[in-house]
Amino acid sequence: MDLPTLVLIAVALGIDAFAVSLSAGAYLVRADVRQTFRLSFHFGLFQFFMPILGWLAGAEIADVIKDLDHWVAFGLLALIGGKMIKESLQKAERIKRDVTRGWSLVALSVATSIDALAVGFSLSLIGMRIVFPSVLIGVVASMMSLVGVRMGERVSGMIGRRVEFVGGLVLILIGVRIVLEHTL
Repeated sequence: MDLPTLVLIAVALGIDAFAVSLSAGAYLVRADVRQTFRLSFHFGLFQFFMPILGWLAGAEIADVIKDLDHWVAFGLLALIGGKMIKESLQKAERIKRDVTRGWSLVALSVATSIDALAVGFSLSLIGMRIVFPSVLIGVVASMMSLVGVRMGERVSGMIGRRVEFVGGLVLILIGVRIVLEHTL
């Protein structure tokens, strides 16, 4: 597989990470350097490791995962998105939860990188080595996440508190899109 094709795959896989980062940046309003780093680093790290896991998994395990991966991604995105919507409807003085920490970060990282598992499996079927594609996928996802957080902050400043609701809705819609892509 040539480099331009690998770059296109990396960008395609990074789109979900970008969209979730955009929502997270808007939700956080003013993400500090640590929050931005945590989100972009973890999204890139999970995007790096998932193809490797898929590549190692083999045909039997990948078939089982393939039947459930879209539901797992939907569940994780709907859970985080639902919490964001709920918080947007509560009192303004309530302190926001940091989605760049703890289980929220892990759930978002898994949800945005689950498709990379299937890509890794596919690359194993064509006999391709996995290290370079995984590094490329991870770096692209990390960079797209960084841009997404920064853009999300700007969007938040324009539309204010409603962005929290919109961000949660976007996460849920990404999950719905993933399910529809796998079931249609």
